Amino acid sequence: MTYSRRDFGKLALAALPVSAALGKAINSKVDGVQLGVQSYSFRDLPLDEAIKAMVADGLGDCELFSPHIEAGGIKAGGQAFRRPKGVRPSPEQRKAAAAAREEELRKWRLSVPLDYFKDVRKKFNDNGINLYAYNFSFNEHFTDEEIDRGFLMAKALGVGIITASTTLPVAQRVVPFAEKHKMIVAMHGHSNLTDPNQFATPESFAKALAMSKYYRVNLDIGHFTAANFDAVDYIKKNHQHIVLLHLKDRKKNEGPNVPWGEGDTPIKQVLMLLKETKYPIPAFIEYEYKGEGTSQEEVLKCYQYCKKAVA
Repeated sequence: MTYSRRDFGKLALAALPVSAALGKAINSKVDGVQLGVQSYSFRDLPLDEAIKAMVADGLGDCELFSPHIEAGGIKAGGQAFRRPKGVRPSPEQRKAAAAAREEELRKWRLSVPLDYFKDVRKKFNDNGINLYAYNFSFNEHFTDEEIDRGFLMAKALGVGIITASTTLPVAQRVVPFAEKHKMIVAMHGHSNLTDPNQFATPESFAKALAMSKYYRVNLDIGHFTAANFDAVDYIKKNHQHIVLLHLKDRKKNEGPNVPWGEGDTPIKQVLMLLKETKYPIPAFIEYEYKGEGTSQEEVLKCYQYCKKAVA
C-alpha cells in the first residue's frame, strides 16, 4: 500500500491545527519543500521553551520527541540530559537505574489521562505549529499494554504518524497494534551496521515495509550517509514509502555530527530533489552537532541553510 500526493494532502489537512484555520499558522514551506523541526533539537529546553524557540525560528511543523512530554523527561534546563557530577556509577548501578526509569515511565504511560496529550496539542495549535508526528520509540522492554497506549497517545495528540527508533524484532511485535489502530509507524534508521536487528541499511527498511501496510520509513539522511549509503538514490527509489526526513550533517564511515556544510551528507541535493520532484515528503531539522550558540540559534542556522539550498 502506498500513498499518493492526494492521500498526503488529506493527511495534512486532517492534522491541520486550529490556528491554521484562523490564519495564524506559521508557514515554513520553502519553494514547495515543507521544512520543520524534530523537537529533540531543543532537548536542552522544556516543552514550553522549545515551542517558543520554534516560533522564534519561524518553524511551523514539528515532530514531537516523546521525552519532551513524558514524566521526568526534559526538566527545566534539560537536567535530565546531563550526566551527574562525581563518581561514575558502576555498570550494575546504571542497569538498575535504567530499569527503574523504565518502570517509572511504564506506570506513567499506562495511567496518564489522554486529555494531557490533547492539552499538549493545544499548546502547538495556539502557537501556529502543526504537530506532524509523535516520536515514540518502542523497545524490547515495552509491554503490550504500553505499545497499545502509545497509539492512543498519538491519537490524542492528533497525529496520524508515529516515528520510532527501534529494532526489527520489536517492529514485528508492533505490527498488530499498528493494524488495530490503522496508524502509520515510520522506522527511523541509524548507522549501526554491526547489529542485523538495527535499522541502518536499505534492506532493513525493506524488511519492515514487508511486515505491514502501515509501515513506512523515517529516513535520517545524516545517519544514512554515515553508514555509507546514498540518500539521494534511496529517496528516488523509495519516495513512496518515506513519510519524513531528518536533516543533519555527518561524515561517512560512522563519522561525527558536524555543522551543516562540513560533512558528507547531501543536504542540498536532497532538498533540491524534493523541490524538483515535488515528492510530498517533509524534511525536519535535527540539530545534533556541538554548536557555539543556543539550540534556538543553531536550529535557525540550519533553517537558513535549508532556505539557501532551495533558493
